[in-house]
Amino acid sequence: MKSIWEERSFSGETALAVVGAGITGLFTALNYSRKHPDHRVVVLESGPHPVGASVKNAGFACFGSPSELLHDLDALGETTALQRVEERWHGLLELRQELGDEAIGFEPVGGYEIFRADNVLYTRVAERFDSLNAALRGILGKDIFVWADDRIAAMGLGSGHMTWNALEGAVDSGKLMRALLRKVQESGVEVRFNAKVGSWTEGQHAVALRIHDGSALHAKHAVFATNGFSRALAPECGILPARGQVLLTNAIPGLSLKGTFHLDEGYFYFRHYQGRVLIGGGRHLDKAGETTEVDGTTPQIQQALEEVLRTLVLPGKDFSIAQRWSGVMGFREQGGPPLVERLSPAACWPRAWAASA
Repeated sequence: MKSIWEERSFSGETALAVVGAGITGLFTALNYSRKHPDHRVVVLESGPHPVGASVKNAGFACFGSPSELLHDLDALGETTALQRVEERWHGLLELRQELGDEAIGFEPVGGYEIFRADNVLYTRVAERFDSLNAALRGILGKDIFVWADDRIAAMGLGSGHMTWNALEGAVDSGKLMRALLRKVQESGVEVRFNAKVGSWTEGQHAVALRIHDGSALHAKHAVFATNGFSRALAPECGILPARGQVLLTNAIPGLSLKGTFHLDEGYFYFRHYQGRVLIGGGRHLDKAGETTEVDGTTPQIQQALEEVLRTLVLPGKDFSIAQRWSGVMGFREQGGPPLVERLSPAACWPRAWAASA
């Protein structure tokens, strides 16, 4: 039995239901609500707060390191690879403009890629360095990557080579999500936590989303913005989970490291954080084992992260580990750009979409 207040404020026809309260899901709800202010929009999140990759990441505001971008150019072709860079760059600009640098803890420290002294990636990047800058000029407006070998010693890093670009930076992912969540709720969007969607079906007039507590939500339209967890609701979409492991050191006296750094085509990444070092990656060392939705860490990858700390990031320095965690990303089985795909046949009403960023 519902009161009149429940019926007026918490019931009624739902125009759009978004499953997943990460960056993609919340921005989907926000933009729809702005276009249709009279429509009821509900976001369903499985955890007590946003718990996906949007709050499990290392806090990088980046669009790609030189070796990663050259890999994409070769694997995807110039048109697709450059389109991805442009989308990432415009997305970062939109994020900063929408929420504000202070609210998301943005630090304009730039982005680095470091190459070990004996790494063949350095030769590949050096040979195509000028052509990469030229390819990106139409998007970024200038030659953005420069060599920064002279900064290696000042930052206390191991020997090798290093590039830098001034457009990237670091963010506080927790502050970012709190700011976005606040803006979404202020727009009138209803966000329900601890509401994990287990299954869905389509009727003649609505999509029925069945929640694990036994309840159900019916909506005219539904969007699944569940990224690495998409297989449970849309197994045909071809999105694979990809776990990323992270660790954070305790405070390191005299730490001179400052910036966001990539290593080995971005498979390793590290940054400064309040006098400590945050480092993650290593998924390429066990791709089969890390193709999982299970939260957790493994000795193999955690030891690899600590080895990078010892030999490259903090050579000759003592350190201890304060915290370890993991997050689940999503990648398409065949690679390629983010997926926005209609799950229902075009002629069907209602409609459901899956989105993966």
